[in-house]
Amino acid sequence: MEPKIVKADSLKEYLTPERCYIFENWGLVSARDKNVSIARARVESGVTTKPHHLDGVQEIYLIAQGKGKVYVGNLEPTEVSVGDFVVIPPETSQSITNIGEEDLIFYCVCTPAFTESCYHDEEAEKTP
Repeated sequence: MEPKIVKADSLKEYLTPERCYIFENWGLVSARDKNVSIARARVESGVTTKPHHLDGVQEIYLIAQGKGKVYVGNLEPTEVSVGDFVVIPPETSQSITNIGEEDLIFYCVCTPAFTESCYHDEEAEKTP
């Protein structure tokens, strides 16, 4: 792989069915990198993302702005804020609620890179 600089203004934020906005910084779409993907997630005040898990993919959140309450596997729901990391092993249920007044912004680092096929919407899977 050659060195590369990805300018933020070349990327687009989009709303996902998960109830958050995603701004893919690096991954299969932007770089064709199978090893890692990095995306910025934005959750509006009062919103909770859908419970979901990723098959075969570890995800790490790095909280960049705001306050949230994260739900990960069997851990107690935990408040997170700027600078906190959340490590989510593969196949582990996860969701996050924005408990602050401003947007909750965090970076999602997935190894290997996130793909649509690894994502499992646990709300949809419970619906008959």
